[in-house]
Amino acid sequence: MRRVKKAIIPAAGLGTRFLPATKAMPKEMLPVVDKPTIQYIVEEAVASGIEDIIIVTGRSKRSIEDHFDINYELEANLRDQRKEHLLKMVEDIAKLADIHYVRQKQALGLGHAVWCARKFIGREPFAVLLGDMIIDSDVPCLKQLLDIYERKQAPVIAVDSVEWSQVSKYGVIDGEPEGERLFKVNRLVEKPATDPPSNMAIIGRYVLEPYIFQILSRLPAGIGGEIQLTDALQQWTSRHPMYAGLIQGKLYDVGDKMGFLKATVELACKDETLREPFRSFLRQAAAEGGETT
Repeated sequence: MRRVKKAIIPAAGLGTRFLPATKAMPKEMLPVVDKPTIQYIVEEAVASGIEDIIIVTGRSKRSIEDHFDINYELEANLRDQRKEHLLKMVEDIAKLADIHYVRQKQALGLGHAVWCARKFIGREPFAVLLGDMIIDSDVPCLKQLLDIYERKQAPVIAVDSVEWSQVSKYGVIDGEPEGERLFKVNRLVEKPATDPPSNMAIIGRYVLEPYIFQILSRLPAGIGGEIQLTDALQQWTSRHPMYAGLIQGKLYDVGDKMGFLKATVELACKDETLREPFRSFLRQAAAEGGETT
């Protein structure tokens, strides 16, 4: 049995849905409460047992590298001021995992971004975690998938049920139930405009085999003129078994403005230091909003 030790985090997108905030700041660095979005993703990978992470970046993404690097000046300043709690927090970020970087020189889609990390992965099974999906769960979402992978020894993707009106925003699966919260995948469709096979949306967590790189290397462009990972997975599943795990946890699509706001509010309400004052503020704001309307 091969253990999954490496993960790819694609982070080369332009973040156009959050302009003008993302004109000079990567969307992955937008803070949710007190951490940039990508830190939640890295922490999930580490908590799931991943040892090495490669982040696929693009132009204007240097701040991601800086965030996970050592900042000697800041650490010295915090040490001099005896701000031990903040010092430990900053030091721990640089120690989260062995993080590597590769650049996607052209914005050719998610499939191409994954393909850019092929030399780092080699011939090992690996995970992919998208940076615009935060999943709040007791057991990390990726760990849930890795447990399925260990049982099935076949690629597995995370899915969650979404409103039918939202299906066209996601890749979705057509699958047969195989045990509790598990499906054997028959077909995948990227952002179906009509007749979606289900409302089981692919939510940005994958455990894959390295053969997927060969499929991606000869895959034609799909929707939007981009190399779609979903199309590559469809080719895989036409010949080999693939499974989909229905996640246990709360999904936040932080690549969407409403999803980002929901994540900020709900995760702030779970924070021990913010919970009570923030909830009090929300009640007051709701009351004042009711008076004005």
